Parts: sequence; structure tokens; C-alpha cells
Amino acid sequence: MNEPRTIPSRPRDRLFLVVTLVLAVLLLPVALVLHPRRAHEAACRWALRMRFPAEDLTGLTDGALAAFTAARTEAFWRHGQLIGLTSGYRDPLGQQRMFDEEVRRSGSPALARMLVLPPAESSHVRGIALDVRPHEGARWLEEYGARHDLYRVYDNEWWHFEYRPDNHGTPPRRLPHPGVAHMVGYGDQTRLSPVL
Repeated sequence: MNEPRTIPSRPRDRLFLVVTLVLAVLLLPVALVLHPRRAHEAACRWALRMRFPAEDLTGLTDGALAAFTAARTEAFWRHGQLIGLTSGYRDPLGQQRMFDEEVRRSGSPALARMLVLPPAESSHVRGIALDVRPHEGARWLEEYGARHDLYRVYDNEWWHFEYRPDNHGTPPRRLPHPGVAHMVGYGDQTRLSPVL
């Protein structure tokens, strides 16, 4: 398995972490009053909303949203790690635009599939894929995500995780890139050929 390269933490990232943690601690008494049974989750959610204001969790399946919420709450309170979402659910038209742009950029659909899949094949369109940040949060999710049925599935995308409850804590076989899952005979033949 390819491990993601280590990206050093920037001073501003450490500052954002400290400020977000302090904010959550300050919000915890309010969360205890408003959501006594889920106070840590609520305070974490509010603090992370301020840290990652452009984050959009809509469109994720109920299971994926619950798993991501539980994972990031655990990462936050137990390990002091922030996990933000850069991309979750994508509508089919938006996914098609991304795929078409990557085809133009790379020069072919086969090369584009190494980074972006068409809508019919994308886990983002199904609402079970999560592209996360920062790098340290993704590393935490790679180590502990199976507790929440969240798994890194591609070698070339350290940020991409998928909600796979049917795996029951066992990581799926990681693929080199997204397009491999849609190639004939992957794992059974030595030569891969793209599905047409």
C-alpha cells in the first residue's frame, strides 16, 4: 500500500487547530444546555463550521453523514485533529462537468478516470464519498475511520474516503486510482484494459 507523503504542518494550521479547540471548549456549556446527550458533537460541529465555513454536508446519505459526524467528533475530542470536508455529494451535472474538464485537461477519458469518474460511476454522486482535509485529518481517518465504516479507497487520493458499512471494519482492497475499478479483470489478469 502506498502511504501518503508527509506534508509538514504550517504554523497557521497549528494556530487554526488551537483556536478551533478553544472555541469548542467555550461552546461546550451552551451545547450541554441545548443538546445534553450530544453536547460534544454539537460543540465540535459549531466550531468546525467556523473553521470550515464553505463546507457542505448536504446530499450525503444518512449513514455517510452519521459516520462522518461521529468520526470527526472522535478525532476532535480524543486526538485534537480537525477534519473538514472539501467535497461530499456532487450532483450528476456537476460531476459530468468535472469529468469533461479532466478529459480536456488530460487529453483522454482513460487518463481522466485516474482522477475523476463520470456520474454513473462516482461515489460522490451516490452520496457516500468524502474528500477531506487537512492532511493530518486524512491520516487520522485512514487509521481510525474503519470504526465508522469510512475507508480510503485509492492510492493516488489521500483525501478520498468512502462510507462502506458492508465492510464491517475491514478495509476494502485499495485501488491505484478511481478508474481501475471500472477496468476489465482487475486483479484477475496481469494486463488491464479499460471498459469501453
